[in-house]
Amino acid sequence: MMTQGTASARERTRFAPRRLPGWTLVLPGVLFLAVFFIVPLALMLANSLKDGVVTYAEVFTSPSHMKVFGNTLKTAVITTVVCLASAYPYAYVMQRVGARLRLLLTALVLMPFWVSVLTRSFAWVGLLQDTGVINQTLMDWGVTDAPLPLIRTELGVLIGMVHVLLPFTVIPLMNAMGNIDGSYLRAAVSLGANPWQRFFKVFLPLSVPGVLAGGVLVFVMSLGFYITPALLGSPDNMMVGELLIQEVQKIGTVRASAIGMILLGGTLVSLALVAAVQQITTTTKEKRK
Repeated sequence: MMTQGTASARERTRFAPRRLPGWTLVLPGVLFLAVFFIVPLALMLANSLKDGVVTYAEVFTSPSHMKVFGNTLKTAVITTVVCLASAYPYAYVMQRVGARLRLLLTALVLMPFWVSVLTRSFAWVGLLQDTGVINQTLMDWGVTDAPLPLIRTELGVLIGMVHVLLPFTVIPLMNAMGNIDGSYLRAAVSLGANPWQRFFKVFLPLSVPGVLAGGVLVFVMSLGFYITPALLGSPDNMMVGELLIQEVQKIGTVRASAIGMILLGGTLVSLALVAAVQQITTTTKEKRK
């Protein structure tokens, strides 16, 4: 005879919602990436191979194209180094000051996001041109007799790109430094470490994840920059973003697709190298422990 408890359990099982497999949770994200990322990349790859590998051979054997790739890589590396060198002290100060001053410093970092990149780049055009604020001020003060070549130069591009990308370096560093356990620093002090030893042997190694995150983010974004180099640079220091626009407008999309795929491949290689370095560093630390 069926008991009342058994009947109730069967009723609950009958009307209970069925549990979906775990992979269904990631299905919307996978579909989104497939439609808006993988499919466009596949179409671009197919377009770049319309003439076979001839298009890629033309790009790699062209001195002008190789010069542009070299300019892009050099500018991205210098921009990353300058951003890290500028952002690290700023983020460090943010962790050492009080709550009110930290809020002000955070607001100063976030304020540039309220203005578009195009507007900020045009502002640098007004500041760096021969009749701009900087050159006029220097000549009025008697520092220089003629305008300094600040615009249409590599220096002008670097200034504009560092200004745009600096917040993307500060934020990862700020998060990494904020997650450092203060007990490690207090332990270093108790063991007799002076402030410099405490910083270089304890704080700096623990902040390496933020350095890597900020550096990779800025480097990858620098590789595809277009607006700022186009406004502040010249044909002599052209970057890949400008080259792509010229290829599409004057020649077509086949070679432009090949250049885009080469840039993507270089970016993936860079990310793989950084991941390998991070893995080696982590393994070394674990062995030391």
